[in-house]
Amino acid sequence: MPSLAYPVPTDLSPATVKNTASLFRIITLALISGAAIASRLFSIINFESVIHEFDPWFNYRATRVLASKGFYEFWNWFDPTAWYPLGRVVGGTVYPGLMATSGVIYYILQALNLPVDIRNICVLLAPGFSALTAWATYMFTKEMKNESAGLLAAAFIGIVPGYISRSVAGSYDNEAIAIFLLMFTFYLWIKALKQGSALYGTAAAVFYFYMVAAWGGYVFITNMIPVHALVLILMGRFSHRLYVAYCSWYAIGTLASMQVPFVGFQPVSTSEHMGALGVFGLLQIVAFADLVRSHVSSQNFQKILRFGLVAIGGLGASAFVALTYSGKIAPWTGRFYSLWDTGYAKKYIPIIASVSEHQPTAWPSFFMDLQMLVFLFPAGVILCFRELRDEHLFVIVYSVMASYFAGVMVRLMLTLTPVVCVSSAIALSTLLETYINPVEPDAERDSSAPTEPQQTANGSSAQPSAATPSKKGKKAATAPAASSSAFSELVAASSGKKSYFSSPRGIFGMDTRVMVVLNTLWMLSFFVFHCTYVTSSAYSSPSVVLASQSQDGSQHIIDDFREAYYWIRQNTPEDAVVMSWWDYGYQIAGMADRPTLVDNNTWNNTHIATVGKAMSSSEENAYPILRKHDVDYVLVIFGGLIGYSGDDINKFLWMVRIAQGVWPDEIQESNYFTPRGEYRVDDAASKTMKDSLMYKMSYYRFADLFGGGQAMDRVRNQQAPKNIELDYLDEAFTSENWIVRLYQVRKEDILGRDLKSANAFEKGKKRKRSKPLSRRRAIV
Repeated sequence: MPSLAYPVPTDLSPATVKNTASLFRIITLALISGAAIASRLFSIINFESVIHEFDPWFNYRATRVLASKGFYEFWNWFDPTAWYPLGRVVGGTVYPGLMATSGVIYYILQALNLPVDIRNICVLLAPGFSALTAWATYMFTKEMKNESAGLLAAAFIGIVPGYISRSVAGSYDNEAIAIFLLMFTFYLWIKALKQGSALYGTAAAVFYFYMVAAWGGYVFITNMIPVHALVLILMGRFSHRLYVAYCSWYAIGTLASMQVPFVGFQPVSTSEHMGALGVFGLLQIVAFADLVRSHVSSQNFQKILRFGLVAIGGLGASAFVALTYSGKIAPWTGRFYSLWDTGYAKKYIPIIASVSEHQPTAWPSFFMDLQMLVFLFPAGVILCFRELRDEHLFVIVYSVMASYFAGVMVRLMLTLTPVVCVSSAIALSTLLETYINPVEPDAERDSSAPTEPQQTANGSSAQPSAATPSKKGKKAATAPAASSSAFSELVAASSGKKSYFSSPRGIFGMDTRVMVVLNTLWMLSFFVFHCTYVTSSAYSSPSVVLASQSQDGSQHIIDDFREAYYWIRQNTPEDAVVMSWWDYGYQIAGMADRPTLVDNNTWNNTHIATVGKAMSSSEENAYPILRKHDVDYVLVIFGGLIGYSGDDINKFLWMVRIAQGVWPDEIQESNYFTPRGEYRVDDAASKTMKDSLMYKMSYYRFADLFGGGQAMDRVRNQQAPKNIELDYLDEAFTSENWIVRLYQVRKEDILGRDLKSANAFEKGKKRKRSKPLSRRRAIV
């Protein structure tokens, strides 16, 4: 009987142990789900139940249409207030999965006589789906290792900031449900591959269709599964299980995805989807070759194989080139080019580069979003090489691809986080299982164990004789066990040879066990503390409601955005057109309910460039643009008073660059810098910068707040200009903290005069009236 480091009960039946373990797993999963939901409610506790950011406001507005008017009205909805005067066909330009999910939940609750408002469903949808994501991650990791690793992975993804950043309460965006669909689709794919089941392959296709309807990031799945299948083929691991799983997923999933109007025929007509189609064709060739091999001799098969590879490969490549050249297959889009060349978007598509989520990821972001999982992640990937089953290859390929994409774009950290949690759970569970296992190794048996057989040159094993040991055998017998390096063990494990991993091993005594387990628990506690702190302080602040702390530590709420949007809603005509930078289009439409020129959909680069041109031009040149587009009000964001760094002055150069891309002869970025190449807003600013409409609207009357003293811009730490005058616009509203400033566009002069001349004349008349000349003589 093996010796134990600590006593364990021996009178329990296997059924009792199994049932107790199942009960503990259910309770643990329930607690993890509760923690996942609770950790995402800081925004509601600290602020209120409100929709966050920018894109979620459009999603919420569309969901209200679906809930109030029905699915078909939503599907055929044409929004005339968006992209004025063009409008937008919403049903054909949106991924409807998120809205449909909320709508179904709303109708179910209404059928149960539970009067829950659609806004609360939208606010709490992401926390609710985070619990499902934890469960899907548990199921996926269980296929990789066991239930213990699955519970750890579920706990990690439940509270890790890399996922919470896009799933807090109020973050009503596509990613709210997409990560659950991502992990569950991958789980079904692994099940289909392991069992060769067309049923699981079909289920994976159904959830893939759900993913396509919910998020544009479905392309990651579209290429991830084919890459996994291709790697298996190249490694000589083709099997009928792989054939059945992939064909059922691809055939049904592709046909289903084409039913989404916004996707249409893209799966068979764009380069992003050609990899999946190519692997599907390759599988047919490999399966056919496998069939031919069973019916012909080996020599004939080699000839047929060589001829077939050359013919089919050349034919396929020629067809792809011909179809791409003729326009039947669309080339890679700019967004995908920017993934391979990080400078591509800045050179050719500045509107993509202007989005902060599309910037390369800084190294501190990895630690902030993943904390200790950063160094557990590679350990888990290395451990996948120990067995290197088909599902482990999936984790390895997923890790490599997601690590690269997360490095080139901040937003794609979201796709890296799940595999980091899975790999980290594999590593940590292996560590804990090793040190919690009460069985101690048998020192006497190990010391008297026979020496490992030595491999001879011809591959046969040779065991040195104990009676007449050779010199070579003596050296092998006396060689220290520690001489084998970790790298050689890894190579031996991956090649299937016996190594340290297959030799008897274990931990002696309780001291090492206690030290390792306590250290692991301390690291996990610190991980929970880090996740809670980052979630509550960095990722739970809605962009429409800001907060600052006073000197005594009390919280001060800055509600300028909603104040301004409410003023617009109450004090402007319903058909008043508001022009702003595209960042605020969805918010204006959702909260102020007014038509906008551009919004966050960014489908029309020329329309956005027109707004950028108006903002970067002088008043005289911008006024015809405003009148041509029936603009009644112009909205700008200015943070110079309270130090809000996300204002339009900091975004202004992107407006200039986008406008320059369409009108390079009229707008040049260099004109907005000083002769020394500095971007300044004080007296040293360039003349073009000072004359721009954005500059004047931002600093108009700003110096008056300082009572004759020197005005200071707290964002740029520069002195603000004085004596800014506007001739073509009138200030209509400025919020409490001067974050939101709204200007009304003047109508043409009734006498046909230029507005600048008319304004000068009006100011002159006012001076004469205020100081009239005396026509009477003084009375003596």
